Amino acid sequence: MTILVTGATGRIGRQVVQQLINRGADVRVLVRDPSKADFPAGVDIVQGDLLDIDTLRTAFAGVSTLFLLNAVAADEFTQALITLNVGRQSGVERVVYLSVIHADRFVNVPHFAVKSGAERMIEDIGFSATILRPAYFIDNELTITDVILNHGVYPMPIGGKGLAMVDIRDIAEVAAIELIRRDQAPGKLPIETINLVGPDTLTGSDVAAVWSDALGRPVVYGGDDPTRFEHNLANFVPGWMAYEMRLMAERFVSDGMIPGTGDVERLTALLGRPLHTYRDFAARIAADATSAA
Repeated sequence: MTILVTGATGRIGRQVVQQLINRGADVRVLVRDPSKADFPAGVDIVQGDLLDIDTLRTAFAGVSTLFLLNAVAADEFTQALITLNVGRQSGVERVVYLSVIHADRFVNVPHFAVKSGAERMIEDIGFSATILRPAYFIDNELTITDVILNHGVYPMPIGGKGLAMVDIRDIAEVAAIELIRRDQAPGKLPIETINLVGPDTLTGSDVAAVWSDALGRPVVYGGDDPTRFEHNLANFVPGWMAYEMRLMAERFVSDGMIPGTGDVERLTALLGRPLHTYRDFAARIAADATSAA
């Protein structure tokens, strides 16, 4: 049967598609812009979005399992609920949903509350589902490397509790493993929730120290106040989104993103290899900067 991947042209979705292909799965993708859909031969491409009911029905025809990834947007909740409803009405019973760690706790942050609501719907409808709850993506740091490299400041207000930052390659591989497991199961499997975390839980000062080591020069932590972060972000995204990211940063500071007992060991066993580290990411960026200089 076919696995439908949404969000397939994004950083995670693209890697999920490749991981599924590597495992011999039949893959269909739903994309807004086919010009970005440069997938390997054999991937079935449907143009549309998660609010286009007719297109969703077409995309779900013959699909057994859904990978649901929908990005932060003003209508994110509507997208998720419509997709899950149309999927179930089309006969889909198996889902892997990309949520977020602490979705049930950080409910003042809109996209956390959205994902918590979608999780509840998945359970209420009775899907055979894996809920993936990733912590902060290491790859998000690509948007701030110029500040680190050129100004010697780590600007993300992530606080002193720590974030178990996770590499998107690890997210994508776990997603593919779970999609295949669900898709090939002879019957309905119980709902499972997996926290997707990195091997190290790092504070703002820890991250600055990692960059100092990687670059061989001092990098300082910019502090916990999210005000400047919000104002800077508002230059690039809508104001509501900048404010939402501020709310998330405030929860970083007050609570952190802390793994549960056994999370790292569970992921290591599932992948059969060590998790990618933040230190390796920083070393790679530093090496690229040196070679480009």
